[in-house]
Amino acid sequence: MSPASTGASTSVDAAQPVRSSDSASDSRMAPGGPGYRRMSFALFLAGVATFALLYSTQALLPLISGEFGVAANEASWTVAAATGGLALFVLPMSALSERFGRRTVMTASLAVAVSVGLLVPFAPSIGALVVLRAVQGAALAGLPASATAYLAEEVRPKALVTAIGLFVAGNSVGGMSGRVITGWVAQEWGWRVAVGVIGAIAVACAVAFRLLLPAPRHFKAGSLRPRVLLGTVRDHLSDPLLRRLYAIGALFMTVFGGVYTVIGYRLTEAPFSLPQGIVGSIFLVYLVGTVSASTAGRLVGRLGRRGALYLAGGTTATGLLLSLADSLPLVLLGLVLITAGFFAGHAVASSAVSKTATHGRAQASALYQSAYYVGSSAGSTIGAMAFHADGWAGTVTVGILAVLGVVTITVLGSRAARVAARRAPVAAAH
Repeated sequence: MSPASTGASTSVDAAQPVRSSDSASDSRMAPGGPGYRRMSFALFLAGVATFALLYSTQALLPLISGEFGVAANEASWTVAAATGGLALFVLPMSALSERFGRRTVMTASLAVAVSVGLLVPFAPSIGALVVLRAVQGAALAGLPASATAYLAEEVRPKALVTAIGLFVAGNSVGGMSGRVITGWVAQEWGWRVAVGVIGAIAVACAVAFRLLLPAPRHFKAGSLRPRVLLGTVRDHLSDPLLRRLYAIGALFMTVFGGVYTVIGYRLTEAPFSLPQGIVGSIFLVYLVGTVSASTAGRLVGRLGRRGALYLAGGTTATGLLLSLADSLPLVLLGLVLITAGFFAGHAVASSAVSKTATHGRAQASALYQSAYYVGSSAGSTIGAMAFHADGWAGTVTVGILAVLGVVTITVLGSRAARVAARRAPVAAAH
């Protein structure tokens, strides 16, 4: 596949050594091989726990607003604080994983996050709840970048997009189950019991993850020296392709964070006036994300990275426009398309980061995750503010602008790749 068809720069492609990584002598895991299923299921469970905890209050925002007497934009900080904490700490946690190992950091992160999760139901005020959620998000920061770095080291390159897609699928299942379970539990026993149930489920996922995940065989410890870390970060940020992928991840998550932070308010108000349990069940559309993320590898194989991103952006934008209707079936269809487009775009962009980085993969993934969760925090906050100012149309406007950003960045990247491809023969001739 040519650089022009993928949006990759020729300099990055040229910098990557040619390896017989998919030969019979490659000891890394592949579908059907020893340890692959255990690894996939373990990381799937880690994804479930991460997203269930991270967004455990999102479907409950109307109830939290009611108990503490705060508006939507204030209650949304229980989501934004968690994703913001993750965004701030993902890079330092990735550095720890370079030194102490991916599995060690992921295990410790889950242990702290689930412990905090058991304290969240006892928050005495909105301020205390926001603080606990920020700590929980910071603890979860050790999961995303370490998981993708683990996969890049332990899985053969041809299976990498599929493996990361399964991890992202776990994210979608966690996000879905957390919201559905909390919706029905909260309807009967309140939001505090609901988040407590999610904490207990996350404990079970964390224990199973640690028991199932195979020990790394290809990890090589790096340095914790700040100069080395800063040099690696500088290298990644100087790569045009990586910068574009980071921006794309942030913009996709801006759409998703805004939509799913506000949708509960819209559906509990007129003209829908749905009960909390039904609103929670709306998040079953996350199953669509599970499918779209796990099939991202085939999508890239058929359309190329650029084509897959265009399709994901177009699907998301179509869903946003459909959701403007005051018809519940059309709103649901809109959420299905938004979810499918988002998870496909996220899986394509995140796997491209792991493939592009030739060193410091944990830092490369951490920078992506940081941008991604900054987008989530921004989407949650700005989307709620737009809803407060202009209703659902305001939230949709924010999402459409973010999708336009994805398309613009992809177009500019494709043009840059074509220019680089034309220059390469001229440079070789001289």
